[in-house]
Amino acid sequence: MSQTSHDRLLIIDFGSQVTQLIARRLRELNVYCEIHPYQNVTEESLREIAPRAVILSGGPDSVTREGSPRAPQVLFEMGLPVFGICYGQQVMMEQLGGRVEGGHHAEYGRAQVTPAEGHKLDGIFAGLFTETGREQVWMSHGDRVTALAPGFEVVATSPNAPYAMIADEARKFYAVQFHPEVHHTPNGKVMLENFVRMAGFTGDWTMAAYKDEAIRKIREQVGDRKVICGLSGGVDSSVAAVLIHEAIGEQLTCVFVDHGLLRLNEADEVVKMFRDNYNIPLIHADESDLFLGELEGVSDPEEKRKTIGRLFIDVFQKHADSIEGAEFLAQGTLYPDVIESVSFSGGPSVTIKSHHNVGGLPEKMGLKLVEPLRELFKDEVRALGRELGLPDSFIGRHPFPGPGLAIRCPGEITREKLEILRKADAVYIDQIRKHGLYDEIWQAFVAILPVRTVGVMGDGRTYDYACALRAVTSVDGMTADYYPFSHDFLGETATRIINEVKGINRVTYDITSKPPGTIEWE
Repeated sequence: MSQTSHDRLLIIDFGSQVTQLIARRLRELNVYCEIHPYQNVTEESLREIAPRAVILSGGPDSVTREGSPRAPQVLFEMGLPVFGICYGQQVMMEQLGGRVEGGHHAEYGRAQVTPAEGHKLDGIFAGLFTETGREQVWMSHGDRVTALAPGFEVVATSPNAPYAMIADEARKFYAVQFHPEVHHTPNGKVMLENFVRMAGFTGDWTMAAYKDEAIRKIREQVGDRKVICGLSGGVDSSVAAVLIHEAIGEQLTCVFVDHGLLRLNEADEVVKMFRDNYNIPLIHADESDLFLGELEGVSDPEEKRKTIGRLFIDVFQKHADSIEGAEFLAQGTLYPDVIESVSFSGGPSVTIKSHHNVGGLPEKMGLKLVEPLRELFKDEVRALGRELGLPDSFIGRHPFPGPGLAIRCPGEITREKLEILRKADAVYIDQIRKHGLYDEIWQAFVAILPVRTVGVMGDGRTYDYACALRAVTSVDGMTADYYPFSHDFLGETATRIINEVKGINRVTYDITSKPPGTIEWE
């Protein structure tokens, strides 16, 4: 449990895939919050956490099912402001004397809510319905509230949710059937901001405060022992390394593993940056033959990730054995990595894919983990990097996955395909920079496809690989839309790749959003 002098808001997690977005929105408001799975929240832990307010998340279960998740009943007797979202609303009603039923029309996607006649729009609903007299929201529910608990009033309705927004102003209990935390509810942030202001939060939690608290936690966890940090050269692991170095100094040794799956010239650039700019001991472990040898003939994406994760740990362990007193492995694991790899709540959330620095860890690795960024989103890591003095030119780099080009090479990996991919990717990123688009895009890369296609160059027939360009916009990496390049840009880029990269004769552009796709191809 975090130790902080800040007022804290507790989010009780009932297993929603977007619970972390509630925390994300609150952090934008400089409010310190913690997510705790519902089964870990007891009367004792509530008093220990001592939150100033509580939010009940959404979840996939049905409160009509016997044994379904609940909040501790004492929560509603502590005098705390409580805000229930979707399943959280239904939990409040079920536990406070209302009624929830299934079997009605479900509601998924965008919906319009309109204010109930005669209800004064104040409290957490102040500032809504001012432009068109209705609000767009994002619904995702099968069950719905059919009778309010005593003390509640209806604030707004939707076609399939007669109690879309409800309030008990006397007890400062509020609830909505939709998800205010997602971007598809444009004024959801207004509700959250009103709620935390009403609850008395001053917005004093910042990245500067997080840095200080993270340094203190690292020192408490590590003591006088030594740490090995897995350095990929990306923003996440680099920020983690600089943060840990600020906490424990020479007790840290960075291990940069060149697994042969990096972009063009990347290994040299990473080693030069760290050795020239930071006084941190760095081991450059060129293990490309090991990784590419183990991956030979492997085409299944999960097996690739697991293999890379296992080898990473093997390499770290090998170097840990040569450093006396090394007991910890530090990683740049982020919150989305954790959410996508395993259910944060230990509940029914679905595993989307394994991440090399989460799902690939063996149970007995011989080193304890230090993961100071595992509660942060990517843009928060960048803000922390600025607090630590890393240059903007580095902090603004697009995300790069730990498994590297392995997951941008669907099917079997070969050295030939990797070389083709590196050159194509370099041309693509150069094009994006030349056109001044790099900072508008969250992530951009090339994937080489496991097919060859017939083409014509000059008077000759070619039979070479096809590739797919990928570029997305995103706020936090949890959802993403493809970037709308002009046809002129795509045509110019395709011409350059085909002319400059031997081995590719066809270029496509991936226009899939996330969901249903993921950002990476594997």
